[in-house]
Amino acid sequence: MEFKATKGIYLQIADSICNQILEGKLQPNERVPSVRDLAAELEVNRNTVMRTYSYLEGEEIFNNKRGVGFFVAEHAVKLIKNRNKKEFFKNELPILLEKIKLLQLDSNDLKALIDELKQNDPNENK
Repeated sequence: MEFKATKGIYLQIADSICNQILEGKLQPNERVPSVRDLAAELEVNRNTVMRTYSYLEGEEIFNNKRGVGFFVAEHAVKLIKNRNKKEFFKNELPILLEKIKLLQLDSNDLKALIDELKQNDPNENK
């Protein structure tokens, strides 16, 4: 994992874990890697991973079972999707809308793009 200087490392690790949950790589009620194992894998300090896990526990995405480890919460997918939607609407959508305005794109342009994306999406026809 390559870290960017624009966001705290523990938050970037949290984002990566949340993406793994959304992708189904980590399932609800599944035990996540130990702090020690993930720190070794990512080549970061254990305290950084512990901060990530504590953050995710505070966001109710993880549950901590004392003496056993951290687990993905039952409702983690829903929480992550809701959080990501809010962040998208607040941070990314305004930039996208400004670009659409600057490029003077209309609904036909956007519909063609959406149709093309749907055609190339293997999950669309399920």
